[in-house]
Amino acid sequence: MKNSHLKKHIWCGVMIILITAFDQLTKYLAVNHLKGKEPFTFIPKVVQFRYTENTGMAFSMLSGARVVFIALTVLVCGFCLWYLFSNRCKSLWAYWSLGVIVSGGIGNLIDRIRLSYVIDFIEPTFMNFAVFNIADSAVTLGATSLIIYLVIDLFRGKEKSDGK
Repeated sequence: MKNSHLKKHIWCGVMIILITAFDQLTKYLAVNHLKGKEPFTFIPKVVQFRYTENTGMAFSMLSGARVVFIALTVLVCGFCLWYLFSNRCKSLWAYWSLGVIVSGGIGNLIDRIRLSYVIDFIEPTFMNFAVFNIADSAVTLGATSLIIYLVIDLFRGKEKSDGK
C-alpha cells in the first residue's frame, strides 16, 4: 500500500472515531442534563435541546423495526468501509463524504444496539422539524456532500463527452 493511501486511511479512521466519539459524548450529556427535564433554550427562536428516545428513523418512521435498522446500518457501513479502505474510491471528496456518513451510522448503531433506541436532543424551533443528534447531522451532511459531488461529476463527465 502506498504511503499516501495509508495516511489517508489513518486520517479517515481518526475522523470516524472523533465524530462518533463526539456524538456519543453529546448523547451522554443529553441523558445527564436533559432527560426528564424541560427543554433548554440554546438560541432563542432558533434551537433548543430536548431529550427524546427515537425507536424509528427520521421523524420516528418505522418505529419498532430495530433489527432492520441494525442490519441495514451494518451492511451500509460495512460496504462503505470496505469501499474506502480497499482504495476503490478515487475521489477525495467522495472518500471523505462516505467517511462522515459512516461515522454517523456508527453513532446511531451504538445507540440501537446498546439501548434499543437512538437518543435525539437537538430541536430546531424556527420551524416544525424532527429532533435529531450529531450522528444524524453527520449522515445528512455526508450524504448531501456526496450528492453534490456526484452531480458535479455527472456534469463534468457530460462536458467531456460533449467536447469530443
